This record gives sequence, structure tokens and C-alpha cells, in this order.
Amino acid sequence: MGIQGDRVRFNVGGRRFETSATTLANAGRDSFFGALFDRNWSLQTDVSSDIFIDRNPDCFAVLLDLLRTGEFCIPANVSEKSLYREALFYGVLDHVRDAKWGQLDGNRLQYSRSVSGQAPGDGTAIRASPNGGCCVVHGSMVHVYNWMLEEHPPINLDFQRVNDAGWIDSENIVITACERLGTGDGGMGLFNASTGELRYKFSVSHEDQEKSYTAGALTFSSDYRVFSSCKGRRNEYGIGVWDQITGKQIDFFYETPGWPLGDADRLQWLSGYNCLLVATLFPRKDNCYISLLDCREKDPVWYWSDVGMPTNFDEKRVRDVIAMEGKNSVCVVNEYEDLGFMDLRRVAGSVRWSSRSRMTKGKMPDEPCYPKLALHDSQLFSSMSDSISVFSGPDCVPTSRLRRSYGGSICDFSIGGDRLFALHSEENVFDIWETLPPSII
Repeated sequence: MGIQGDRVRFNVGGRRFETSATTLANAGRDSFFGALFDRNWSLQTDVSSDIFIDRNPDCFAVLLDLLRTGEFCIPANVSEKSLYREALFYGVLDHVRDAKWGQLDGNRLQYSRSVSGQAPGDGTAIRASPNGGCCVVHGSMVHVYNWMLEEHPPINLDFQRVNDAGWIDSENIVITACERLGTGDGGMGLFNASTGELRYKFSVSHEDQEKSYTAGALTFSSDYRVFSSCKGRRNEYGIGVWDQITGKQIDFFYETPGWPLGDADRLQWLSGYNCLLVATLFPRKDNCYISLLDCREKDPVWYWSDVGMPTNFDEKRVRDVIAMEGKNSVCVVNEYEDLGFMDLRRVAGSVRWSSRSRMTKGKMPDEPCYPKLALHDSQLFSSMSDSISVFSGPDCVPTSRLRRSYGGSICDFSIGGDRLFALHSEENVFDIWETLPPSII
């Protein structure tokens, strides 16, 4: 019998395997092996012969050993990509990833590999997916890579410049683009990451009429809302809000004089504050505006701007911003990698600047790569020139630096799953950094 007591026999591609129900239970209820159990996790007993599976037996042996021991070893005769595909079939991909890579830790990240882009020209943005894949923006094209770093069919917006991209989940990407005057094209759409198919567009309505608009910065909330900065032809300047499941418009926050929303460079949803961080940065605007928007009252509950700052404030021009909810602060960075911190508990507070490492002095290049910020758990990441600095601890002390000599300056980077992706500006290439699991003693 295929199942006798706690013992289970398989015939995989002509090779026989025997294991226990306890080992198979390690795969989880939603796996292929979970189908062998009933709702009470009792083995089904109506199987009278070996359970035949027409798959690769070499890969099955590796995955079965992973379920037995928690260790992941790939023999020389097994293709890594074939093994990943088999893990996907059996529903144990998460087990493979957990065994192969540890939890992302900026101080333990190691360079893994680089991927050359498939499009002419340089990429402008990179976005990591939740499961360790990514997408790269090239003008009107978005090139999508799965977690094995195989490229899917690209998403082509037909000469509409892409402004931002974001992953709803590992299979769905939202893309924002410029509206082409007189065509009605542009705005924002949800695409299938694997096929590049447009699933639906997000429309903006004003006075019961659908409007053409340019969509910019993106962010998502935990209750399935999509936020994007919007610029229309008449009155629809502000932040649009949609249901990410249906694509229907939920709300629209109109900008008022002195409170720019339609040109926002950075949006970030803060679950703990139930607010939206909206930032318009230099050089898009002559001045920087950062605010927290209360989506219920549609008013800013926290606000900061560099309007009226001293003339020598130029060297402190804010290039990126990120809110750190655990520290009740907003972090900003200037072109010299100086970090500034503002207390979210104080309205219109001042910036406490902290000089970290001035890699660049004097005038910036004609086409500079401005520093970017990212947050993962309690660690802060900041790009500068061709490296990424990691800051840890309550005082954000620099603890490590990620750098490669090939590719030139980093124009963008992103963290997703257990990987960090760094996109270079001078070569059409992006690097992948991973955290290896601790050594087995």
C-alpha cells in the first residue's frame, strides 16, 4: 500500500521512496503533500499502491531530505533551477528559501550576483517583490524578473514614461505613467507579473466624469488600498485612493495652496499612525514639503518644509525621506549622505542633522544619482555613489557598507523578501545581495 500507518511510499519517475507522515506534515497543509491528509491531519487510507508522481526523482530526493532534516544541499547532478521549479510544484518553495537564505540582515548581506538588463539605455528604478523577485523600469518599459531571476515578458506602455511601480503581491504589479496629451493614455494600471497582461486600469473621476491624469508615486496600505499622486488637466491634482482588489476609486485628496500633493515624490503608508506620509522633494520643487495626511479628516496632522530656511541651507537639500514608526521620527537625507531626523511627536519641529560620511565634496555631477533611503525591520539603508550604508541601533549608527566596483553609481535600490537589489546608473546592470544562513556546526 502507498500508505500504511505512519509510513508512506512514493514512486517518483520510476524510483521508489519511503518516508513517514510526520516528515510530510513538515511541508504544511497547503502543500502537495497536505492533500494526502484529511482535515484532522490523519492519513487517507484508500490508497492501495505506491503513490505515483510523474516528476524528477533527483529533485524529489533533495526536497524530501529538506523536509526530514531542514537542511538544503544541492548535489552536482541536480540543476538549481529545476529544483526550484519542483519545489514550486510541491508547494515547498518557502522551505527552500528559508533553508537557503537567512532573514535579511544588513550587516550580514553578501553579494550574490549581477544581472545585465535586456533593454537599451539605463534603468531608472528598481522594485523588489515580496518573494525576492524584482522589476526594473526603463523609460516606457518595465522588465520583470521572478525569484529565480528569470525574465518574464516585459510590460510595454507604448512610449508612456513610467513614473513608479509597486508590487501588490508576487503576481501583480501596479504601474504609474504619464498621460499623453490628447490620447487619454497614462494614469495607472494593474498588470500580471508573469504575462505582462493589463488586468484593469485605475480611473479618476471628477464631478462624475472620468478624467485623464498622470500618476506618480505609489504606496499601499494593509487594508488593500492603493495611493498615488495624481496630476490632471484641471482640478484633479492630489492623491488618489483605490481599492486594489477591484480597482475602483475610493477617494481623492485635493491639494490646497501651500500643500502640494500631485507632485509628490514619495508616499508611505504608516499603519501605526493611520496616516499617509507625502513628500515633495528637490529638485522637482524648489522647496521640500513633508506632511502626514490623516485620511479620515483629509488634513495634515504633521508638517515640515524648508521654506524660509537660511541661504546656506542649500547643502542640506532633502533628496529622500522615510518615516520610522518604531522611532517616532522621520529620516531625511541630503546629497552628501548627511542624515536628518525629525520627531513625529512635534509639529513643525526642526531637523537634527548628523554627518555620516561625506563621500562627495563640492559641486555634484551634471546627472547625479541622488541618495535613496529604505527601512527593513530596525535597520536604515542609504545609498550614496556606488555603495549602500547600513545604520543600526536606536541612534542609527553606521554598521556596514555594501559596495561593488563594477557598474558605477547606484541610482536606486529596493528590499524585498530576503534580498536587496541595487540598480546602477552607468551600466545597465543590477546587483543582488543576500543573507546566508548561519553555518551548521
